[in-house]
Amino acid sequence: MSGGRKKPFIVPIFIPNQGCPHRCVFCEQEKITAEQKGHVDGERVVRIIKTAIKSPRFDPALAEIAFYGGTFANLNYRTIEELLGAVSPFLKKGLFTGIRVSTRPDSLDTDKLALMKRRGVKTVELGVQSMNDDVLSQSERGHSAQESEKAVALLKNLGFQVGVQLMPGLPGDSHAIFLSTVEKVVMLQPHMVRLYPALVIKGTALGRMYEKGEYIPLGLPEAVEICAESSRKLEDAGIPVIRIGLMSSPTLLMEGQILAGPWHTAFGFLVRSRMYRKGIASQLPARGHLEKLGVRVRDRDVPLLRGYRNEGIQWISMVTGAEVAGVEGDPSLPPGRVEVIEK
Repeated sequence: MSGGRKKPFIVPIFIPNQGCPHRCVFCEQEKITAEQKGHVDGERVVRIIKTAIKSPRFDPALAEIAFYGGTFANLNYRTIEELLGAVSPFLKKGLFTGIRVSTRPDSLDTDKLALMKRRGVKTVELGVQSMNDDVLSQSERGHSAQESEKAVALLKNLGFQVGVQLMPGLPGDSHAIFLSTVEKVVMLQPHMVRLYPALVIKGTALGRMYEKGEYIPLGLPEAVEICAESSRKLEDAGIPVIRIGLMSSPTLLMEGQILAGPWHTAFGFLVRSRMYRKGIASQLPARGHLEKLGVRVRDRDVPLLRGYRNEGIQWISMVTGAEVAGVEGDPSLPPGRVEVIEK
């Protein structure tokens, strides 16, 4: 989030694999969400919401209900009516601004979409993952890039806010292929994007491929670089990247559950720091010009400059060949502006 904008208060309701026609090679929703298999019904939705509104952080002006983890638009009509109907009384009281759901690009039905719109769904996030048909095929997604294009267009025409979820590092993917995916998504102009680098999770088909040597996941530095470059392209095109990296759950973090891949508890921060460093590189003095320097940036940019475990400070020293004597925050400076102080 930029400026003084407050973060939305999202109440997640996980429906692991409900509505999914099959499991993709990377999928293990129960571990990702820490939710067990089982049908989520209206009563459970009400219980989750009543618990959430007791939170001291709850703010009706920022609160939103989100159905994650399954293929929402592929649920039967009656189930969609039940789940959204459970939310309706809270919407009518003004306790939430709306509902968002996640679904597959090949799951859209105009009657169900009309029901969703009537019941307060404002945002539909599509699990696009890639815009390369070979990558989609190897990942056993079961839909094509063209279906993703049509889904984005349909949802926008119906007045929904559209999110696109992308997953670099899937089987058959590469740096160049994923950047091509990003370029195609830019042309679709969704309202937001999430980036989830592929992880190898125990019990998945991808895990078995990895153990057989049939799949090589992204390393952490490569994943950070791909996501930084992709985020820059998307945000330069006016498409905010609202999440980078998979959210952790207690089940997912149990030892041995993540077999391989670019997992890091602060992955999103690593990417944002990398983007920040790229943006300020041209403002730093050439190597050898100074022996010692200080840096002044906008106060809110200080964490991005420092980076994870001060890796940003080490980077400045490497680029300039100078000792970094200090970092100062100045609220009067614009974002991304760096002033170098000779020491």
